[in-house]
Amino acid sequence: MARPHIAALIEDSVRRRVDGWLRRRGWFERVFGYTGYGSPDRARVFARVLLSPHEPEESRTALTHVEDSLLDIAQRGWRFFLTAPAVDVPVTVRLGEAQAWATTDRGGYVDIEVRGHGLPPGWQEALVEVGNGDTLTVSVLVVDPAVQVGLVSDIDDTVMVTHLPRMLIAGWNTFVRSEQVRQAVAGMGAMYRSLLAESPGMPILYLSTGAWNTAPAITRFLRRHDFPVGPMLLTDWGPTNTGWFRSGQKHKEEELRRLRHDFPGMRWILVGDDGQHDPVIYGEFAQEFPEAVEAICLRELTPAEQVLSSGLPVATDELLGKRVQVPMLKGANGFSLHQLLVRARARSVRGSGA
Repeated sequence: MARPHIAALIEDSVRRRVDGWLRRRGWFERVFGYTGYGSPDRARVFARVLLSPHEPEESRTALTHVEDSLLDIAQRGWRFFLTAPAVDVPVTVRLGEAQAWATTDRGGYVDIEVRGHGLPPGWQEALVEVGNGDTLTVSVLVVDPAVQVGLVSDIDDTVMVTHLPRMLIAGWNTFVRSEQVRQAVAGMGAMYRSLLAESPGMPILYLSTGAWNTAPAITRFLRRHDFPVGPMLLTDWGPTNTGWFRSGQKHKEEELRRLRHDFPGMRWILVGDDGQHDPVIYGEFAQEFPEAVEAICLRELTPAEQVLSSGLPVATDELLGKRVQVPMLKGANGFSLHQLLVRARARSVRGSGA
């Protein structure tokens, strides 16, 4: 086995020292969870174990009984990253008739697949527990096999205006600004609500290169701006065993493939923006699996946003994605994208002779 990257070794060394120091001062293992998803056969549950000065509790609900620092909606973003992950902690998940076990990774995370839970489609609850008795209930969306279309949405500059790709702006937005000042992209919430109304039970998943630390803030943002509730597929910032930083592009590619595996008969509406890698990622996925893509919808950034995003006032050819056999639609906001999508789907129905 290859030796871990020096960045990971440094991070692990620091975390071990912090872990020991906090435990000696009486900090406890606390479990935190995120919305999961699945089918009637199996489900995917996400959780994280952190060290906390608060004692374990026998019953909590994800995103409502979290640390006081996470409940302060006027706080600065940097507070989300002041966490102490608990590594190599056994975690038990109970969902319906099934149980599954896993151990937290270097960042305190677990991504557990629970098979044979026996629960019907709809919103269900999973119980996540650690050895000291701390227990958390998290929501899991069980998708009806009869549902044929789902939606995958980027977050940054797609539903939320962040200018995230530019590092200085990213740092300011993520670590300094209060989450309440962030703006929603016009019409995106209305578009998603309309699609969900047209196809009840349609899964809506939010796929982003953002850190799991920001999940509570993103959840509150989505609720505040009336976006449909849905699982988030985020990542863990920082060093890995192979480099200083995780690849956001690889994360999105892997999650799209995982969704295709988990829902083999689903056709996805892929929503992103034209500022960075979404056109390429979605385009390559559609080229490889055209049967799994209903349409690609790209929000066109303004010239000012393009400059902040990629350094150029317009989307470059490299960012426009490859030519694919599915509709690739571009609009300035959710209102125009929804109109284009309705027309594209109508043309598809007429073309099929239905």
